[in-house]
Amino acid sequence: MFGAIALFAVVVALIVGIAWLVGRLRSRSSDRLQGVVYVAPVVLMLAAGLVYPALLTIRQAFGGPTGDVGFSLTNFANIFTSPELLRPLINTAVWVIAVPVLATVVGLAYAVLVDRSRFEAFAKALIFLPMAISMVGASIIWKFVYEYRPAGAAQTGLFNAIITTFGGDPVDFMQSRPWNTFWLIVVMVWIQAGFAMTVLSAAIKAIPDEVVEAAKIDGSTGWRLFRSITLPSIRGSVVVVLTTVGIATLKVFDVVRTMTGGQFDTSVLALEFYNYSFRYFEYGTGAAIAVLLFILVLPIVIYNVIQTRRDA
Repeated sequence: MFGAIALFAVVVALIVGIAWLVGRLRSRSSDRLQGVVYVAPVVLMLAAGLVYPALLTIRQAFGGPTGDVGFSLTNFANIFTSPELLRPLINTAVWVIAVPVLATVVGLAYAVLVDRSRFEAFAKALIFLPMAISMVGASIIWKFVYEYRPAGAAQTGLFNAIITTFGGDPVDFMQSRPWNTFWLIVVMVWIQAGFAMTVLSAAIKAIPDEVVEAAKIDGSTGWRLFRSITLPSIRGSVVVVLTTVGIATLKVFDVVRTMTGGQFDTSVLALEFYNYSFRYFEYGTGAAIAVLLFILVLPIVIYNVIQTRRDA
């Protein structure tokens, strides 16, 4: 460890020294050299910390369960055929479809209802508050909300306390397949809705007042005004929210790990990547899951970049 720290200090000192020497020169070629000196460390660190590990991960993905056996598609075949990995794959698909849509709809509803209200600032701060909580913290909060105790015992979970107050039987939310996945999705929607509301609220406020007034003069009110003016005007922001939340959902790990540990058919690909890499020590299978996640995220990122450039 001390050797690594010393090496890092030497490299930094060397870079600073070269930059200082180059800065003493006053020519066009020295400007180019100075730019190379400043950019080179970033390129080297990206290559060492990002590119090389990515290439190593891809290599391990084709190296069998252990990641070091020749060239094989076994790991990818197992993801789509093995019951232990097929269920997490299906759950991940459900998450990616449900969370962005629900979070965007809820955030948009918040943005429209709260816009220009008397308590707008307070309401938005309250709705955005879950974004300031860590995923683990939010999961622990909702774990207490879903807490289950057998019938006849005092219910400490909020939902079951309400259910039993009205004469119902307590529900074990985390073990009620397949609805337990939906209850976990609710937690992610609760967290991401604040982000969606912030982005969409800013987009709504950016709509020119003249456009809104002209539409009202033409007789557009309520739902018609929202459908014909508001929604088309914020389409780009809606796409950004959907894609951003979609990428975050593909990588969801904390909520599932904290609340169920992947038990009761609630596991997702990101959690299985952790399990296979750091619990089962099947590095090849873990690498294959990581590569699959990268492949799934890539189209969303590309589409987001294209859409952003088109709207710029």
